[in-house]
Amino acid sequence: MNCMKLSKAGLAFSVLAVVMLASSCGQQQGQQPQSNEFAVRTVTTASPELNYTYPATIKGKQDIEIRPRVQGNIVKVCVDEGASVRAGQTLFVIDDVTYREAVNQASAAVNQANASLNQANAGLATAKLTYENKLQLKNKNIIGDYEFQTAQNAMKQAEAAVATAKAGVASAQAALTAARQNLSYCYVKSPANGVVGSIPYRVGALVSAQSVEPLTTVSNIDEMYIYFSVTEQQLLDMTRTSGDSKTILASFPAVQLKLADGSVYDRPGKVSTISGVIDQQTGSVSVRADFPNPKHLLKTGGSGNILVPYVAKDVIVIPQAATVEVQDQKFVYTVGKDNKISYTVVQVADVNDGTNYIVTAGLKSGDRIVVEGVTRLKDGMEITPITEEESAARVQQSIKMGAADLSGK
Repeated sequence: MNCMKLSKAGLAFSVLAVVMLASSCGQQQGQQPQSNEFAVRTVTTASPELNYTYPATIKGKQDIEIRPRVQGNIVKVCVDEGASVRAGQTLFVIDDVTYREAVNQASAAVNQANASLNQANAGLATAKLTYENKLQLKNKNIIGDYEFQTAQNAMKQAEAAVATAKAGVASAQAALTAARQNLSYCYVKSPANGVVGSIPYRVGALVSAQSVEPLTTVSNIDEMYIYFSVTEQQLLDMTRTSGDSKTILASFPAVQLKLADGSVYDRPGKVSTISGVIDQQTGSVSVRADFPNPKHLLKTGGSGNILVPYVAKDVIVIPQAATVEVQDQKFVYTVGKDNKISYTVVQVADVNDGTNYIVTAGLKSGDRIVVEGVTRLKDGMEITPITEEESAARVQQSIKMGAADLSGK
């Protein structure tokens, strides 16, 4: 009879099925572990290095919304999404015909105002000469008060005309400056080095300062700000231990960032700020850690987890898989001298590495606990303890036997 060829996926599935069957059917042919055999560990104290884990949001050092300051149609988009830009680089061009004409008109108004000022200055010069001449004649009693007063009034009117002309020049210059500024706003430039975000408006779109969405966002992501929160209780503990915020920041260890894909970012970060305000809704305090980002792997809007290292001194550490949680309480199965198990409540620390718990109450050094298959146990049940190494070896043996059966050997 010809042997059927199994695909790799089919073989893996079949092996898994054999292992599951072996674990549920008890001892078979003297090779499979008995159904009441469970891996047991004798707990001891240790000083593990674990991490506090905090959900975090990722933001660029600068996330600048680029918004139009004048109204008009976009005639050119000079960059694309995700492009790296420099400070002062043009990003968009808005139709400038109207604004260029406004500059020309304002420039003509300035010329006209300057001409009026020149004319007023000339009139003032003439009025001054007339006044000075009349003053000499008055002093010699050649002319009367009326003629002298008329010359004096004419000079004051000329001075007022000059002042008005100067104000006209200043107003025209201000209008020209505003027109030139509006013209410059037609060329939307990046205010900083960074990376361009999404671009919702394209050529032909009508935009203005009242547009709901920005033209784009430029993010400076050479350095990233990672925000996470600690509880009020944790902040109080840190304050009691280290003192004020400045001392807390100086003594805060380097932190790591666990990315959304489960990998750990290859550069450490430094906690740089702790908010002085407690959020009344969440009871938490915002903390910021700064991370270098030379390869621009981190992006604004991303998420992850901040890992704050913690070294526990002489504590009992147990696998999370060895626990059962019921109504916010955690239990383990302790093994007595008669190999009967007992349902035992334990208390654990908030800090964990995602795999283990630090036990703060409920266990002592030398206690034995079941570390595998706890969902199949019942309080008072008698088991046959085996070591974790023996359990792993028997699972491997079951896999080998299953593979051999499938291959026909």
